[in-house]
Amino acid sequence: MSFVTTADGTQIFYKDWGSGRPVVLSHGWPLNSDSWEAQQLFLANNGYRVIAHDRRGHGRSTQTWHGNEMDTYADDLHALIEQLELRDVTVVGFSTGGGEITRYIGRHGTARVAQAVLVSAVPPLMVRGDDNPNGVPVEVFYGLRAGSLADRSQLYRDLADGPFFGNNRPGVQISEGVRRAFWLQSMAAGHRNAYESIAAFSATDFRDDLAKFDVPTLVIHGDDDQVVPFEVGGKASAALVKGAQLIVYPGAPHGITDTHKEQLGNDLLTFLKEYDA
Repeated sequence: MSFVTTADGTQIFYKDWGSGRPVVLSHGWPLNSDSWEAQQLFLANNGYRVIAHDRRGHGRSTQTWHGNEMDTYADDLHALIEQLELRDVTVVGFSTGGGEITRYIGRHGTARVAQAVLVSAVPPLMVRGDDNPNGVPVEVFYGLRAGSLADRSQLYRDLADGPFFGNNRPGVQISEGVRRAFWLQSMAAGHRNAYESIAAFSATDFRDDLAKFDVPTLVIHGDDDQVVPFEVGGKASAALVKGAQLIVYPGAPHGITDTHKEQLGNDLLTFLKEYDA
């Protein structure tokens, strides 16, 4: 297995497929790089070097006690890109991973970045507040924390069987395999890591980071996302990034890496080729 080692000794696992200009994929909570396998295989088969890593505390990476917040996630991504000597990278972040790549650009700039893509992503700011009145009520995240402590296995099953893939909508039937894969990946995350990450993805303010985006940016979001509502996430982020391209998937849920994998792969490929043309 392949790992890079961060400044604090954390081992970050990564998968490195294909060859060509690099694409780095950052996954959502509480998943790991396996959640990107459809897009990673598709893009690698179409001429790109595609790298997907497990965030610290998730999957095969070290389950650290500390560092379960966005600054450290971003610095870990920086370590991966630096140690692999990647340049002209397209960074792609799904959900919490969208926060990771956004904070990475905010902290480390775009010297090595060619493009950015936010997919069902948590920026600019999820939690409701006086300066974010359209956000998600904090009680929702209190509920996630309580569920994580009480019975996190059941919490993950409930998310997979319900809002994550839109399986609670009339006429929607997501395969048991997809739903159980979500549970399996989630249970591979460290208990403390997954618990603390709830605060990281919900309460981190990325508005200043988005203001530093100076590369072509694509935002993709489903307008029936029950986890990161479109108005809170994709629509708001696209409005804050100058020149951002917004693609809305009508009726799509949060987990479009699985439910809309062919459409997402093609949209990513089209965007990558715009830079390479």
